[in-house]
Amino acid sequence: MKTIPLAIIGAGPAGMAAARTAARHGLRPVVFDEQPAPGGQIYRALESTPLRDPELLGQDYWHGRSLIEALRREPVDYRPGHMVWQLTRAGEIGVLAGDTAALIRAERVVLATGAQERPFPVPGWTLPGVMGAGAAQVLLKTSGVVARAPMILAGSGPLLYLVAVQYLRAGASVAAILETTPQENRRLALAHIGGAIRGWRYLRKGAGLLRELKRAGVRHERHVVALRAEGEEALTGVGWRTAERPDDWQHCEATTLLLHHGVVPNVQMTRALGGEHDWSEQQLCWRPRRDAFGRSDIENFFIAGDGGGIGGARAAQLQGELAALAALESLGHIDGPTLAREAAPVRRKLDAELVVRPFLDALYRPGDSWRRPDDEVVVCRCEEISAGEIRRVARLGCAGPNQMKSFTRCGMGPCQGRLCGLTVSEILAAENGQSLEQTGYYRLRPPFKPITLGQLASAAGDAPGAPAWNETETAS
Repeated sequence: MKTIPLAIIGAGPAGMAAARTAARHGLRPVVFDEQPAPGGQIYRALESTPLRDPELLGQDYWHGRSLIEALRREPVDYRPGHMVWQLTRAGEIGVLAGDTAALIRAERVVLATGAQERPFPVPGWTLPGVMGAGAAQVLLKTSGVVARAPMILAGSGPLLYLVAVQYLRAGASVAAILETTPQENRRLALAHIGGAIRGWRYLRKGAGLLRELKRAGVRHERHVVALRAEGEEALTGVGWRTAERPDDWQHCEATTLLLHHGVVPNVQMTRALGGEHDWSEQQLCWRPRRDAFGRSDIENFFIAGDGGGIGGARAAQLQGELAALAALESLGHIDGPTLAREAAPVRRKLDAELVVRPFLDALYRPGDSWRRPDDEVVVCRCEEISAGEIRRVARLGCAGPNQMKSFTRCGMGPCQGRLCGLTVSEILAAENGQSLEQTGYYRLRPPFKPITLGQLASAAGDAPGAPAWNETETAS
């Protein structure tokens, strides 16, 4: 099995920055990227998007151009279309490219797996025509295709405004924005007003998006306390109630509903590795343990970007640089003083990027009722398990998500809990009167995504069709 000094998993801002930093110090890292081109979710399809007018997607999107150009230019072994299906503490990485699997070992691994959208289960969210706002944004970036109108966006957070504005600029019709941000969040956010003032550039961007939506005449309903997607075979409309009119259901015809309640770290790989994870009450998610340089509690593994806690694209880029520097130091490619000297300005920039996060996290914190839906709402889409079924099993004595699998198969579908894990943990914790730490999360194992037996067999070194890249020399 080929051994390489440094593997980076993911080619978003954190992964690309880590690769560039390693290459700058004479190490040729291998970057495994499931997507066909670099950029991650935030800079998805930047090289190929048909929307070439910079104003359509915004300047923040095009900031990724310099990272992608560096990845292409520097001596980096970039492997697009390579899905990581296995990862062990010994650094053994199982990779699938096309129909061929292979195994490679890395002395150090930087995990730059990014974030995923927070589960947002509401009545009818399994209907065709209902999708995540982030998924709709990917559709727009990759193909220039807009979702069908009339379109409604519902939820909370800056991305909701950004997607609405991007769709408007692309010529789409947005019927309404239904904002679920609780009224009391403004008071909670005031406790962090100092960080908001220091991070005024982010607030200015948000205010600009809201002004653009207002000028376009988009209906903006605030303080939504109940939401449902309506229709039989497909979405036909959306109903909602507001805090000001709690007993009055309002309705709007719609063929597309985009849901968004922020993003959370993608912890599938760090969970499968058995790393320690802590519940963040600030961001309402699990975060793998890492230090200021991205060193995890798993020897020789480093975590960079939103996979370790939500900070945004610019922060992820800086964390990628820090994780690469720490990995280089552990490999002996740089010494301690060099690490400290090069990291100092990066740390200052990172602190400036993260100063606004507590304010944003408090302001756009999803309310309890959105995270723990009513009994009739489907929580596990793969196995069609409702919130009521989870509560019923909890009353039978089920204390945690892994035991829940035995009762209901909840979390055992193809997504392996990505769309239900947080919701299940929160419902069980509330029903059993225990903390999230006591309740825990799903125990995850490889393969991280489905792989056929034929593909798995091809990982054998002497199997017909074994990948040539497994024997590629990687400069160190």
